Amino acid sequence: MSVPRDSQRIVLAGASSLLGAELKSLLEESRFASWDLSLVDEETVAGTLTEAGGEPAVIQPVEEGTFERAKLIFFTGSAAFTERNLPAARESGAAVIDLSGGALNIPEVQVYFAMEGVGHDADRQKTFYAVPSAPGLATAKLLGALVTAGLSRLSLIFFRPVSEAGRHGIEELESQTTQLLSFQPAGQPVFDTQVAFNLIDRFGRASRENLRSVRDRIRAEAGIAAKRNPVQPSIQVLHAPVFYGYTFVAIAELNSKPSQDALIETCRKAGFTLNSDQNSPLGNLNASGDSAIHLAIPESDPAQPGAWWLWGAADNVRVPASTAIKLAEKLVG
Repeated sequence: MSVPRDSQRIVLAGASSLLGAELKSLLEESRFASWDLSLVDEETVAGTLTEAGGEPAVIQPVEEGTFERAKLIFFTGSAAFTERNLPAARESGAAVIDLSGGALNIPEVQVYFAMEGVGHDADRQKTFYAVPSAPGLATAKLLGALVTAGLSRLSLIFFRPVSEAGRHGIEELESQTTQLLSFQPAGQPVFDTQVAFNLIDRFGRASRENLRSVRDRIRAEAGIAAKRNPVQPSIQVLHAPVFYGYTFVAIAELNSKPSQDALIETCRKAGFTLNSDQNSPLGNLNASGDSAIHLAIPESDPAQPGAWWLWGAADNVRVPASTAIKLAEKLVG
């Protein structure tokens, strides 16, 4: 199906999610502010009253014709929701941009990292794209920066915030914190375990949240980023009892043995925001609301010549959402 050349219609599929809300906000601040924005999502949240462009709006279910005449379609809900609705979205002829991870395993998808030489560039002849998660984008950026310094090994641990589980995850951490401080039993319908005051490697068996699946997605994104790089990074994911923002620790082994100043400049040129004040701590709050990925000053490991420790933070919704906006702007010209 072809899209009218003058179409200015956008469909945001997964509009009730935190990522969907962030993307909607950025669209309203971008060159797409005057475009017609349709908000759709799962039937369980259809009918939810929200706003778009300062006017009341109701989230609709996906129906026959939902994607017709759209120029851009964004998927920001669950991977399962994306997989169910991708065929109809692609059949519409619109440019489809998936942020859910649901399209990563489809061979013809173009994975956009917003980095020259990494993944795929924006091509108006292509209409099917995926934007990686914040950890995937951070890993790609580290690979791109450190390969110029003779990278031989890279290992990362990402600390996942509860907002990755949506509003229900935020509410559960908040309620558990209050209940535990009041010496009351803590409810755990989302994570099936205590997530407040607790750093853990997995959730309870009954939880729909799965850290192994999160890790698998990040590894898949990193694998795509590393296709032109001989180094495949090792990646682990842990739960952190925080509301927003991924943090991560990485150790990189470099053959070139650069100075600290040279490594700082390498990371800065790659697009990282460096926390230049070594006396000021860097945490997830520093990256809140920022499209950039933050790094503390790299520290060498005295026991391992050529090894460097890196500590970073990224807004888990703003970073992928802003990357998707960059891609959309390139695709419409």
